[in-house]
Amino acid sequence: MKIIYTVLSYLAVPVLLIRLIWKSRRQKGYLQRMNERFGFFTPPNASKTLWIHAVSVGEVIATAPLIKQIREQYPDLWIVMTTMTLTGAQQAKTLFDKDITHLYAPYDIPFVMARFLKKINPLATIIMETEIWPHLLDACHKRQIPVFLANARLSAKSAAGYKKFAHFARAVLQQFTLIAAQTQADAQRFIALGVAPDKIHITGSIKFDQNVPASTVEKAALFKSLWCQNHSTWIAASTHEGEEKMILESFQQAKQIIPNLLLILVPRHPERFPKIIQLTQKFGFNTLLRSTNKKATLDTDVVIGDSMGELLAYYAAADVAFVGGSLIPVGGHNLLEPAAVGVAAITGPHLFNFKQIANMLHEAQALEIINNSHELTTIVVDFLQDNNKRYLAGERGRAVVEQNRGAVQTHLQILDSLLNC
Repeated sequence: MKIIYTVLSYLAVPVLLIRLIWKSRRQKGYLQRMNERFGFFTPPNASKTLWIHAVSVGEVIATAPLIKQIREQYPDLWIVMTTMTLTGAQQAKTLFDKDITHLYAPYDIPFVMARFLKKINPLATIIMETEIWPHLLDACHKRQIPVFLANARLSAKSAAGYKKFAHFARAVLQQFTLIAAQTQADAQRFIALGVAPDKIHITGSIKFDQNVPASTVEKAALFKSLWCQNHSTWIAASTHEGEEKMILESFQQAKQIIPNLLLILVPRHPERFPKIIQLTQKFGFNTLLRSTNKKATLDTDVVIGDSMGELLAYYAAADVAFVGGSLIPVGGHNLLEPAAVGVAAITGPHLFNFKQIANMLHEAQALEIINNSHELTTIVVDFLQDNNKRYLAGERGRAVVEQNRGAVQTHLQILDSLLNC
């Protein structure tokens, strides 16, 4: 199976290049720094480096509290962060600027991985959440570079997929030096796939350790002054293809009951902004773009959050939040962001990527889980018409976040054992 994977990785190169060109039609940045994806770059001028791979925006944000602590605890250790996506790169620049070296992740091809590792020569590698690359693990293993799978989650669906290639999956997963599983269920799935139990630590999610910066509070105040003074405000965030139509239908129904309702719509992928603008206009909604910095009028229906790195501020500005990727089988997105800023939250039924966190918030009465757009309308209206219920749900969410902090410190202890082994 490994030989087949290797052959396929080489054959995939033309496809990957075509994919980058295709994506660059809407986001030209995809063709910039393309050499980095093949291991061609100027390495950082540092004697000791740590490689952290975070595939896209969500994983980059999750690394923020961890990177802050690493910088304090290991001041002589330079961090090289890789992402796969352009939006991930933009988020890394926003959060860390010159405190790290950002590179696009090398493709999982043997000679590319070898070139990349030779250039940065990391003391250890941290992979965030679910990224499992066979040649990366093999290359690190050969060079005796410990690899730490941090904040790891493995859904039942993904585990079932790996079981179809059980022998190959076992050989790959055993090359992780240590795994920090978010939950007991995640840990058991890794063990069932062949990972030795003594390699796994159950740490909880470092997403609970996310702090709300003062700059976020200030930006949320700005958004409120621009959009919310004459409106009740509902945010639908991290939405995907197929969800926006359902959300706009729900919004249309809710607006009949609450005429001054304003929707802040934040699609997950920036390249879809033009399509979403067309969709809102097709519904007949008066649409405003965040990028214009204009004030909402009494006639404004929808604000499209066409920006990067401002999602937490969008949540903090809203009265009630819907977290997308959940009305369709994507698996959900980070439910802790609205909780961290004390905003009542709603999500759909497809939550296999965040099942444990969803259960915690739901049991604490901080999260409503709906099944369709009709139920979404009902719950949004219910929250907006009951200030006390909305406030209590938001405060319960905030309490869940506060009570479950501490995963970052556990991760640091694990990293310390790797760096000093």
